[in-house]
Amino acid sequence: MANKFYDFKNLKGDLSGGLVAGVIALPLALAFGVQSGLGATAGLYGAIILGILAALLGGTATQASGPTGPMTVVSAAVVTLAVSKFGGIESALPIILLTFFLGGIFQILFGILRAGSYIKYFPYPVISGFMTGVGLIIILFQLFPFFGLNSPKSTIAVLQNLPDIFTGGNLAAIGIGLLTILVYYLFPKITKAVPSTLVALILATFVAYILKIDVPLIGDIPSGLPELKVAGFFSIPAEAYALIIEYAIVLAALGSIDSLLTSVIADNITKTRHQSNRELIGQGIGNAVAAMFGGLPGAGATKGTVININSGGKTRLSGAIHGFFLLIILLGAGSLAAYIPIPVLAGILIPVGLNIIDYKALKHLLKVPRSDTFVLLLVLLITTFGNLIYAVGIGIVLASVLFMKKVGDLAEERTEIKSLGETQPETLWADERTLYAEYKNSVYIKHLYGPLFFGFASEFQSMADKRDENMKALIIRMDRVPYIDQSGLYALENVLFDLKNKNIPVILVGLQDQPKDKLQAIGIIPNLVQEDAICPDIETVPKVLKNVLNLYKK
Repeated sequence: MANKFYDFKNLKGDLSGGLVAGVIALPLALAFGVQSGLGATAGLYGAIILGILAALLGGTATQASGPTGPMTVVSAAVVTLAVSKFGGIESALPIILLTFFLGGIFQILFGILRAGSYIKYFPYPVISGFMTGVGLIIILFQLFPFFGLNSPKSTIAVLQNLPDIFTGGNLAAIGIGLLTILVYYLFPKITKAVPSTLVALILATFVAYILKIDVPLIGDIPSGLPELKVAGFFSIPAEAYALIIEYAIVLAALGSIDSLLTSVIADNITKTRHQSNRELIGQGIGNAVAAMFGGLPGAGATKGTVININSGGKTRLSGAIHGFFLLIILLGAGSLAAYIPIPVLAGILIPVGLNIIDYKALKHLLKVPRSDTFVLLLVLLITTFGNLIYAVGIGIVLASVLFMKKVGDLAEERTEIKSLGETQPETLWADERTLYAEYKNSVYIKHLYGPLFFGFASEFQSMADKRDENMKALIIRMDRVPYIDQSGLYALENVLFDLKNKNIPVILVGLQDQPKDKLQAIGIIPNLVQEDAICPDIETVPKVLKNVLNLYKK
């Protein structure tokens, strides 16, 4: 009989799924740790702590979490900025870890505030441009290590100093790096039973060790449990808090998006439904605790999660096993990682960067709307060569503005003020034809489609100005207006006020609840439109129209 807390019939699948996901995570955790600037140890600590806590506390049963490419790129930016502004790595470490810690706290707050349901509204061109930029950053920063050299601290500097790899490159490092990439891509053609990432790591490291190749190595990794590092949180200079808050919010937002996208992929495979806000809380706790022990922040890892599911993982125990496996490696074989060459990690990360690039979106650049193409390319360039925070912020604002402009333009194309006589009877709305015979030259009609919001308010005002002296009354059809915002309210108020001064009555037809409540709240009803000039449908308009016209004649 199944235990109410765990169904042991899933144990075999959870064990195999967790172990395989852990094997996949090991080389990536080491590589991301090195790329971040904090060392392989930080990557391993982050993978262990986040992997266990996010699995047990999160909202996706099969999620395997750990350091990811996007999170590592942002973490590396934090490390670079903190070191450059506040001294060496020792002085800057409390600032870096507090940033990671607050990033986790903000994720917890996102979950508590139920922000998980809003992540889906991030525009695709922004996410695509950012992810492609992250992929390019990973590749660019691994070029110099691949050639056995220290990488410059910015992508622009990498490009500026690119000729150095040809004059100062280490041939042995290039050879080991190429071997790693070849195994990574070719080994799956032999078998997929063993992850090619791990095979590439072990084989290339073994070759370098046996041949005593002179290349940079990872160096010693502590084999014991990590130590608590929160003491430095209480002696951070005040001028560091702007950087801390800024990047903590970015890490929280990016980690949330990264994790929930993976959760959706897991749902599609398992035919289940994740709990988005619980997932954010679990990820936040994992990242906050990892930071307290010097670990790198991360998110739900797509590759690890998919492999976990395909290898039999069905419950949150599988994700926790993935983390415990890494803990066992740390305690029992951590010292062996000291022999791993840096060019081998570069050979692993370059394909990872290539996999992050959104080739589908790049392929369709000339086929999607030009505004989307512009946003994607702008975010891509700012991400790769500028500021990651500005890239996302500018992208979201620009995409939103362009979207609102498009909506306004569409509304303008479909919305006109016409007299009934300007339209052929057969093209009128069916319920309007009864008005045609009597009022075709004196009554004008305006159809509104969709929300009357600030993106359309100015167009509404300008179109309302396009009327002639024959207008004796205006019918505004609001059957298809579910929502009106403050800008829309004031635009409508200006039009109605202007018409009232010209002694032209207005009849509102099909007014829905939200617009009606707002029109009453600010006094448009009854000050500019009387209650008896509001019609539930067009059939009631003739009687109301006759009364209104008679009233205005007097």
